[in-house]
Amino acid sequence: MTPAKVPHQNVTFDSTEGQAHGYIAIPESGKGPGVIVIQEWWGLVDHIKDVCDRLAALGFVALAPDLYGGSITHDGAEAAEMMSKLPAEEGARLLLGSVDYLLNRDEVTSETVGAIGFCMGGGFVLSLAAQAGDKVSAAVPFYGVGQGVPESFKTITAKVQGHYAEQDDFFPVDQAREQEKQIREESGTEVQYYYYDAPHAFHNDENPMGNYREDHAKLAWTRAVTFLQDNVH
Repeated sequence: MTPAKVPHQNVTFDSTEGQAHGYIAIPESGKGPGVIVIQEWWGLVDHIKDVCDRLAALGFVALAPDLYGGSITHDGAEAAEMMSKLPAEEGARLLLGSVDYLLNRDEVTSETVGAIGFCMGGGFVLSLAAQAGDKVSAAVPFYGVGQGVPESFKTITAKVQGHYAEQDDFFPVDQAREQEKQIREESGTEVQYYYYDAPHAFHNDENPMGNYREDHAKLAWTRAVTFLQDNVH
């Protein structure tokens, strides 16, 4: 099965990996604080575009870098293969480039950016926060897994708000609780993890795994948005 190509790329920027692409959504006002949105293992699919659009409707300039260079899928085995072919270092460098690109855009009013990501993207949120230093002031991983999850959190200065699932087969809740404790102890930053009686990917209303849980998704989204509004300036 050959992965499809995503139609959502509307910006190009430079990273240390070379030329990169992504989707950017700008609020009606034409300006606002910046947020990086990091994709799940499916790629830059409609759901990630929609997250950017929802953030823009709330006043953010939201950029979703395309970590797969345009490929998308809705097949779990194919997504796992695509994720496995993305080196953690390559993804991290591309994301660092996206932070600089966003901060240099005239529409962005904040001196820092927030980062929110889901599944594989949730892991890369923590990696980005660990590598970007003070450029990232708020990190919001949703059930973060995969190669992007760093071993050490000592260099994180961003405040962290995590959203994790108690029925997560990919990242058991006991591991999530240990991670919360590790981030708090190693970084010394403000850390708050929320746990939901739901499975992995409960926020994805495109629902490719059948795991979407509307009530939990709405609650987590409200918490995440408030956190970004409070901490990205």
